This record gives sequence, structure tokens and C-alpha cells, in this order.
Amino acid sequence: MRFARALVVFAHPDDAEFMCGGTVAAWAREGTEVHYACITDGSAGSNEPGAVREEIARTRERELREACEVLGVRSVSFLGFVDGSLELTMDLRRAVTREVRRIRPDVLVGPDPSRRWARGEYINHPDHRVAGEAVLCAVNPDAPTRPQFSELLDEGFEPFEVPSLWLTAEDADTFVDVTETIDVKIEALGRHRSQLAGFPAEELVRDRARELGARAGMEYAEGFRTFALVRPDDGEEATLEAAEASVEGAVEGADG
Repeated sequence: MRFARALVVFAHPDDAEFMCGGTVAAWAREGTEVHYACITDGSAGSNEPGAVREEIARTRERELREACEVLGVRSVSFLGFVDGSLELTMDLRRAVTREVRRIRPDVLVGPDPSRRWARGEYINHPDHRVAGEAVLCAVNPDAPTRPQFSELLDEGFEPFEVPSLWLTAEDADTFVDVTETIDVKIEALGRHRSQLAGFPAEELVRDRARELGARAGMEYAEGFRTFALVRPDDGEEATLEAAEASVEGAVEGADG
């Protein structure tokens, strides 16, 4: 077992499947309790004339719940921020911190906030970058600091120090073999029917996973920039052991 409990935080209802669906499926198979926190309502996910945001949001919530069933995700929380308008406000930081303190994950997974574009063919959505920033803020200082968001104490959410942080990043140092779960990832992505009409998702997902796999000596892989944030001298030997065990079976290495 890699981790006992994982929390994946992301902006839009299909982001987690694109980011790390193969890893989520692999962890769930191994017994990891995986939880999702979807920050926005996904209500900007349509260009159809006459589409209403409330209806789009309902559709996308239903699709994400179906994808979670495919992957084996234990629970999904919808934080309700408006799609396309995400800003790093204290309200957003509080909402993400609440989920981190509630779930108390052994590993927190999120998008890389520094990614602005890729390969001269993709401009990253600002909601993705803000979601990544909110994840970093939860790690330090929001989730572990008692005076930060003291109102969460009144709700029963005690401070929590995240042991391990995994960001889905171009400059990955850790690779997870998803050869056995890439088909599950693609099946889960297929549940997002409103988003993928005419989009070659399977081809792109396989090409990217094959490229990462080539770097790691695997057929298909997903890559992460990882951080072990709790050390033995913090009095958390057991937590560190869990974090270190999480990387067993993955391949670590620099770009190139």
C-alpha cells in the first residue's frame, strides 16, 4: 500500500482524471482511500448557445460522480466556486484548508501552479494555477497553523501538517506505473461526455503517458514533483515511513 489516505484537489470536474486518473485507480486498487475536492462548479464548460450555467454545473457534477465510481474514489466534495472566476482569496484558502483538515491525508495531490503553458500548443487555464496555489497555501501555512482560520476550530477541524505533497508537473521527479490502469483512466474520462465530444482524449492521454513511461522505463506512466514534508526529527517517523513507502514501485529521476 502506498498511502492510507489521499486527497486530490483540482479546479474543474474533469481535471483529476486528466491529471492523475491512472495513479488514482492504482492507489484505489491497492487499498488507498482516495478523496476528491473539486473547487469550481464547472459551469463554464459549454459553448452551446442557450446553455445555462446551473444546468451545466449539474451535468458536470453528475459526470464527475460517475468517473469517481469508475476509479474507486471514496468521496468527492464540491466547493462551489464559480468556474472561470477563481482567485486566490481567503475564502478559497479556507475552503481548501477545511478539506485538508477534514480528510487529513497522507498525501495531498494538486496541479502545479507554476505551469502557464506547454510545448507552444497549450495555455494553462488560470483556474488550474489558482487551484495549485491554494494547495500550496494549505500546506504552508493554512492547514498546520492553529491561529490560521480559527473559525475552523469551532467547526471541529484541528490543524494538520501534510506529510507528502505531489504536484502533477512537467519537471516530474517521481513516476507511477499506470500500465495496468490506463484503460480505467480512459474509461473514467469517458464519463465526462459533455466535455469530450469530438476531442481525441484517448489518443492524447495514451501519447502523454507513453512519453512519460519512456522516461521511467515503463509502458505508461504519470509524473509528479513530490515533496516529503515531515521528517523524523519532527517526531513523525511513522508518517515519513508511509511517505517513503509511497514511492516504492515508482521511478525517481531528473528530466532527461
